[in-house]
Amino acid sequence: MIRNTVFAVVAVLVIVAGLAVYLGLPQEAADQAMRLPVDPAPLIAETASGEHSFTIEIADDQSERSNGLMFRKTMDDDHGMLFVFEQTRPVGFWMKNTPMPLDLIFIGEDGKVIDVLPGEPFSEAQISPGEPTRFVLELKRGMAEKAGIKGGDVLRHPAIANAAGESG
Repeated sequence: MIRNTVFAVVAVLVIVAGLAVYLGLPQEAADQAMRLPVDPAPLIAETASGEHSFTIEIADDQSERSNGLMFRKTMDDDHGMLFVFEQTRPVGFWMKNTPMPLDLIFIGEDGKVIDVLPGEPFSEAQISPGEPTRFVLELKRGMAEKAGIKGGDVLRHPAIANAAGESG
């Protein structure tokens, strides 16, 4: 009798948990910010004001790119996330579930900055430079301007160099 009761309780809990996932009900674990390992190589921005170094996390698969900096509330000024795409193509970003204002730096496969665009917290508006892109670097809002990063500047990192070598 007790075994049947325990089995019934466990079965109900499994069904309820499954329904919560299926229906998209809020789950505390789902609202956790993704943290990727910090890459050992710094990303270097070559600007008119000199070189600026950033520690980065690399989002290089679909799941990591989809999660990005969602739910992240803080980040160091010299830290960012580099999104690496398999090929140069049109890309669009949005800020759904992202409480922190960001600078989105769109980068070609040669490491040259295509554009720097703002990301507004929680916005579902599409952010895109309107040109094919190979990489996107997300920094805390204002850090691109502070470092002097503008269109045409070059960003260096092994992930960027590897992509340039693939196409060259």
